[in-house]
Amino acid sequence: MTEDQISLLSQLAIRAGEEILKIYAEPFEVESKTDGSPVTKADAAAEKIILAGLADAFPDIPVVAEEAVEAGNLPAVGDVYFLVDPLDGTKEFLKKNGEFTVNIALVDAGVPVFGVVYAPVLGEIYWGSAQGAFAGRVQDTNNIEDVQAIAVNAPRQDLTVVASRSHMSDETAAFMHKLQVSEIVSVGSSLKLCWVAAGKADLYPRLAPTMQWDIAAGDAVVRAAGGAVVLADTGSDFVYAMPENATKDDLRNSHFIAVSAKELLPGFAPVL
Repeated sequence: MTEDQISLLSQLAIRAGEEILKIYAEPFEVESKTDGSPVTKADAAAEKIILAGLADAFPDIPVVAEEAVEAGNLPAVGDVYFLVDPLDGTKEFLKKNGEFTVNIALVDAGVPVFGVVYAPVLGEIYWGSAQGAFAGRVQDTNNIEDVQAIAVNAPRQDLTVVASRSHMSDETAAFMHKLQVSEIVSVGSSLKLCWVAAGKADLYPRLAPTMQWDIAAGDAVVRAAGGAVVLADTGSDFVYAMPENATKDDLRNSHFIAVSAKELLPGFAPVL
C-alpha cells in the first residue's frame, strides 16, 4: 500500500463521512434488515461513494460491502479483497452520540493489511498499514491534521478494558470479571479497536456477534500499532476468509479479543 493509495482511501472515507453528516443533521427514517438490525439511508449513501471510488482506483480488487451483501451482492473473492462498512455503529448514529465510523479495509491472505476508520462527528481518523499506525484530526477543510503515530500500551498489570456501548453480552461481562481490570470504558463502533491501538485501553473482548466488515479496518490499525486480534477460545490470530460460493453467514466472526499484548491472556483458556 503506497502513501498515495493510503491518502486516497482516507479521503474516500472522509467523503463518505460528509454524506453521512448531511443525513445525520436532518430527520431520517429507520428501517430494519432481515436480521432485525437498523439501517438508514446514510448507510446506502456512504457505501455508494466508497464503491464508486474503489471501482475507479482499484478496479481489479473485489469489494465486500455490508449493504451490497444485504442486497444479495456478494462477489467471489480470492486472497485479496476490500471489506467495507459504510456506517459502523448504526445504533450510535440513531442515538446521536457521534460514536459511529466509516470503515474501509484491505485483506490479503487472511490478514487486514490496511484499514482506515473515520468518525465524522468526532473528526477523528485512524489508519494502519505496513508503514505503521496513525491518528489524526479532520477539520472543515477535510485536511487531516495533527497526525501522530500511535502504539499499543506495553504489558501492565492494571488493565483498562474497552467494551461496547450498545452490545455488551453476558459472556463479555463474565470474561472481564476474570481479569485484573482497573477501569472499564465504553465507546461505540470500531473506535473500540482504535482505542486499543492508541493506548487508551489494553483489551477489547468481543464475545458477541460481529461481521468481517465490522472489525477488519480497526483490526488493521491494532496490528499496525503492535497489538493483536486473537480468537477468544484458542488465542490464535484472527484470520479473514471467504469460502467458495460464500453467503452472508460465512462472513460472521468467531468471538475475539483485541489485545495490546498476547501475554496479557496467559494460556488462552477458553472463555466461552
